[in-house]
Amino acid sequence: MAWGFSRNEKGSTSSAEKNEIHYPQNYPGASEAVVGEPAYEQDVAQCPPHTTERKLLARIDLHVIPFLVLLYWLAFLDRVNISNANVFGMSEDLGLVKLQYNTALVIFFVPILFEIPANVLMKKFTPHVWLAGNMVMFGFVTIMQGLVKSYAGLLATRFFLGVFEAGMFPGCFYLIGMWYKRQEAQKRFSFFFSSTTLAGGFGGLIAAGIGKMDGMRGYEGWRWLFIIEGGFTVAMASLVFFCLSDFPEEAKWLKPSEKAFVAARLRVDVGDSARHSKVSLKGIAKILSEFRVLVAGVMYFGLIVPAYSYAYFSPTIIRGFGYTPIQTQLHSVPPWAAAFAWSMITATFSDMSRHRFAFIIGGICIAISAFAILITVQNNTDVQYAALFLVAMGCYSTMPFMVCWFNMNIGGHVRRSVCSAWQVSFGNIGGIIAVFAFFPSDAPGYKTGYSICIAFTILAMIASILYGLSCIKENRNRNRSPTDLNLSEAQKADMGDLNPEYRYLL
Repeated sequence: MAWGFSRNEKGSTSSAEKNEIHYPQNYPGASEAVVGEPAYEQDVAQCPPHTTERKLLARIDLHVIPFLVLLYWLAFLDRVNISNANVFGMSEDLGLVKLQYNTALVIFFVPILFEIPANVLMKKFTPHVWLAGNMVMFGFVTIMQGLVKSYAGLLATRFFLGVFEAGMFPGCFYLIGMWYKRQEAQKRFSFFFSSTTLAGGFGGLIAAGIGKMDGMRGYEGWRWLFIIEGGFTVAMASLVFFCLSDFPEEAKWLKPSEKAFVAARLRVDVGDSARHSKVSLKGIAKILSEFRVLVAGVMYFGLIVPAYSYAYFSPTIIRGFGYTPIQTQLHSVPPWAAAFAWSMITATFSDMSRHRFAFIIGGICIAISAFAILITVQNNTDVQYAALFLVAMGCYSTMPFMVCWFNMNIGGHVRRSVCSAWQVSFGNIGGIIAVFAFFPSDAPGYKTGYSICIAFTILAMIASILYGLSCIKENRNRNRSPTDLNLSEAQKADMGDLNPEYRYLL
């Protein structure tokens, strides 16, 4: 189940390969002007003789990725299944009027400020305890969402769903970043992130089946949707608790020599992780004031608006094409499936090329073209439906690139935990805008909503360009500056990617 295809993943490397820097910008100490100079001592990242790097990566994949995919698949499913429930008459049964449905969507995003402390707490309680515990809680809240009797009850459950899901996404991305090198990461990030597209696709199929339970034991179909999906989430939390691995230093299934190798290969790539470095409010504030950190939040924020707009309103848009509720759920599946396939294809080529920027710009251009079609074509449902494929493919293939690019360019436990939470938490503010972009009064054309989406997608492109230019400029400055500043390894670890030997990946 290993997704890596890079030269470094195919087993032990020759001594010549160890001494050469094949990919400038990928390693601390790399220099575009000097090839053949080792970044670290040869034996720092030497694979134990009883295994190979590729086999070890396959074991890491099996112990880390599947459980994070399961966790976030269920988290996203519980987050967006309200759109499927609404197709089955939730708003009518609860007496929601005007913008009350939109308000119920937006209140989920209010607890986004919990995401940064959530990553700090995950370090304290360990990932398998923290993530599984939150999984139990948001699964329970989803069940309660199926039992609400009023608008107030719906608001309360949506708020607490946001509280317990706040740390899921940045926590998972942070954990992935602690196991893989940068040139290995994109396929893992995209496969994990594609659990959102799987949730969207399976969500439609599951809703189509559960919707037929309407009236069973006196509950409407939309109530069964919340109850069954929430109950399954609670049950799966035990699997995450017992099977999810924590940080490499604490993995019981790795031998001491393997732990040393995993730590060494990451140190060669991004420097010492500084696993036990302390976190202070002053340090967090300093990190969040950096230009690249701020811009990374903006580029994710820009793409969140169209992405959540699609997740929450695509069933409503598709139903406007004249389908029945069950047909609507089934027609919502193919665009998500296409997004998953496209995401994995682009991620594979990105890791092979050790490049992120061009793939991000390409995905954004796909999304912009899709919204342009939806704005201009109003009387051809086949073309409009095809454009929804492009929206899903463009947005949901590009988002994991943005998060991976930024996260894997950050060195050290503290900086990465803060930065990953910052990017996702600030980005999720876009969800507040997204839920008020599409009004029932704008149906079926939704020109206002599509225009808002295209504007924020362009914002994401501008921010991505600024981030890329900043990385290029910083790398050039460091290449021109002396790197031998007599810094200790502890100082380099605390500096993370600010270490003068570090080079950012473009």
